[in-house]
Amino acid sequence: MSRTPAGLVRAEPHSAISIDYDGRKLPALPGQSIAAALWAAGIVSWRTTRRGGRPRGAFCGMGVCFDCLITVNGRPNQRACLVPAHDGDTVTPQEGDGRADLAC
Repeated sequence: MSRTPAGLVRAEPHSAISIDYDGRKLPALPGQSIAAALWAAGIVSWRTTRRGGRPRGAFCGMGVCFDCLITVNGRPNQRACLVPAHDGDTVTPQEGDGRADLAC
């Protein structure tokens, strides 16, 4: 038996899908969160804070905080740790609160 998480639970993952992150095609597994797909691709920061422009990515990994906010298919403020990746999703980094039309 393989000593990987999938091997330990005898999972048989389906073929990889593809998401578009900021113009790059990235693989993801069906059901995998967008945050996990970005981590697997070596991307650990995909948002900057509104004040100071500090980088942010996944922090809690379970939807409690809001550090992993990202824009998915044109919808800002999506928590990357909770949103499952779907084939063909367009994912873009988010600056601040994702609402460029609002004044600070």
